[in-house]
Amino acid sequence: MFKRLTVVLLAALALTACDRVDPNSPLGKRKAIFKDMLKTSEDLGGMLRGRLPFDGVKFAGGAATLDALSHEPWQHFPQVRDEGDSSARPEVWERQARFHDLARQLEDVTGELVDVTRSQPLDVAQLKGPMDKVEAACKACHTEFRNH
Repeated sequence: MFKRLTVVLLAALALTACDRVDPNSPLGKRKAIFKDMLKTSEDLGGMLRGRLPFDGVKFAGGAATLDALSHEPWQHFPQVRDEGDSSARPEVWERQARFHDLARQLEDVTGELVDVTRSQPLDVAQLKGPMDKVEAACKACHTEFRNH
């Protein structure tokens, strides 16, 4: 009985290990960046929607972080589709010009968000429009290029 249980546990452990993404692979790097972008964006949106207390200094810092992150994941999309459990549709590689166009749009709107945060104290009403543009840019790319 002990041997059978040991074999089952080792098999389960081996299967779990196979599902992991190498953090140094292009897939692993872009997944980490997208995860950081999502967390940062959720915090900013949470502050604007009252889910989190609004803090102008934190918001401005988060906007700068989001802007920096928005420039990073694209370098980790190789010219040819990579192996692994990616949420990216094949269209990322088939329609690279459009994919990169949407990436640039995201970079532009995160830059606009940073510009609005340069003068303190921040006005929540003035931040909603630029943040809506950031969220719309994310959604546009996800709609065309991400498996949900």
